Amino acid sequence: MTIKICEINIYEVELPLIKPYRISGGRLFVDKMDSIIVAITTSDGIVGWGESCPFGPSYLPAFAGGIKAGMAQLAPILIGANPLELENINHLMDLTLKGHLYVKSAIDVACWDILGKYANLPLHTLLGGRFSEHADLIGAFANGTPEEMVADLKQRRDQGYHIFSPKIGGEVSLDISRIQAIMAELQPQEKITIDANRAWLPDHAIQIMNSINDKTVYFEQPCETLEECLAVRRLTQHPIILDECIHTFQDLLLAQREGVAQAINIKIGRVGGLTKARQMRDFCLATGLRMNIEETGGSVIGGTGAIHLAVATPLRYRLATSDSTRLHTVIPAKGGYTYKKGTGIPPETPGLGIEPIMEILGEPIAVYTKS
Repeated sequence: MTIKICEINIYEVELPLIKPYRISGGRLFVDKMDSIIVAITTSDGIVGWGESCPFGPSYLPAFAGGIKAGMAQLAPILIGANPLELENINHLMDLTLKGHLYVKSAIDVACWDILGKYANLPLHTLLGGRFSEHADLIGAFANGTPEEMVADLKQRRDQGYHIFSPKIGGEVSLDISRIQAIMAELQPQEKITIDANRAWLPDHAIQIMNSINDKTVYFEQPCETLEECLAVRRLTQHPIILDECIHTFQDLLLAQREGVAQAINIKIGRVGGLTKARQMRDFCLATGLRMNIEETGGSVIGGTGAIHLAVATPLRYRLATSDSTRLHTVIPAKGGYTYKKGTGIPPETPGLGIEPIMEILGEPIAVYTKS
């Protein structure tokens, strides 16, 4: 029997943040995330779940309104398709809607959830097999005064994190003071990545990075574009992680060919879902690039997908995984990954291993079925 998609329901959930988040480079405070959650029902009654959730509208060229509009284009053409044929699902989406990868992610992840349930296997098994019990999680915190950021680091440490990602991005002398204060607080077993979120111009990045003597410190996305980051790479010695400028496989290929970075962030929502994230992961394994494997934002639904892919990646190539789930006051699903002392442990139940709480999701904002 051929399995077919027979219904797609779209839900919209507001995820307030426990603490407002200041994004670097003069962008707006983020005090909530608008998440779009997708349920795909198959002809044999399996329901797969996925989530697309931008980190506010000013972080990337992505916002919740765009997801809703994109779903209206994509969902009708997927009715009747086989959700187990993931490459074909992605091909259909790419033929129908050019770009807008963040729209496609929830659909792709929901199809992976269906595949896992159909095979009676957790996603990490399907994504390569489990290389470790857990994935290390990143204790991220927003930029502020040096004193505020040191206090935030201590708070993350008390929560169990041992890998930190402070968000830096402002005036040169202040950023140097921030970094120096944070590094002075680090304990021997702790690790840090300085994340500029593309806030610096190349000359600022070069001045700041070259002022830091410890060359084991990673700097993440110092500038806006791949070309600017390449200019910084040529005049600095710290390892660089590329994040926001890696959207497509072609971006990754160019970055690797030019030697811009020693690691990349694979954000599942940004690159279009688990199918394309896995392709990028495998390329990095083949070419010696290390990885953070993360979601852009969102709840335990999206976060659990990232944990599954992370633990299915060899430890040698893996850095850490973001932890947006624990930023929110609303948790719209049961199950999913378990938090333990700064790590995330994926479930062993089939598929993603989550069960949405329908009282929180409410009524769907759109329903697509065969006309």
